[in-house]
Amino acid sequence: MNPADRRTQLLDVGARLFSAAPYDDVLMEDVARQAGVSRALLYQHFPSKHALFAAVYQQASDRLLEATTFDPGATLVEQLTQGLDAHLDYFIPNRHAVLAANRVLAGDPVIQTIMTNELDALRARLLGVLPLADERMHAAVSAVLKAWLVFVQVLCVDWLTHETCTRTELRDTAVGAAVGALRPLLPEDPAPDWPPAPPA
Repeated sequence: MNPADRRTQLLDVGARLFSAAPYDDVLMEDVARQAGVSRALLYQHFPSKHALFAAVYQQASDRLLEATTFDPGATLVEQLTQGLDAHLDYFIPNRHAVLAANRVLAGDPVIQTIMTNELDALRARLLGVLPLADERMHAAVSAVLKAWLVFVQVLCVDWLTHETCTRTELRDTAVGAAVGALRPLLPEDPAPDWPPAPPA
């Protein structure tokens, strides 16, 4: 197996183990054994568990950005719903990895950079599809979106720890928070039909 294919294989095994168990329970020996390689070869690619986890989380972040599409032709609610669903589709089966990044490794500069870069990319994409009239409005909306993304991050991490509501309620709470925060700043209501009418 060439080095690139071997690295991909080790990332896949690492991702599977980090999703299946808490960070502290994942051992590099287990990664090597499940990949069918020696520990020495594993350490050639990833010198530590932290390095392996960082590479796994970077890969997940890249894939989440690919899966999150903002269509200018869609409504704000549709765009937010799609993006949140893409992230929840990853968060739920990979809760151990998400909790490791946000709890066990909270404050770690490498992991924090990965998360910050993803949030910045998501904010830039949202700014690109919103009707912003001038620089003042752009700056104000950018600040609101930055705070909203952090709010959603904290909300999702807490929910993964203790599910106090349904997935749909979690997503709709996040959507509603964005709509409510943006309404005072935009020239037109970004979601005139939100919140949806309760079922009869």
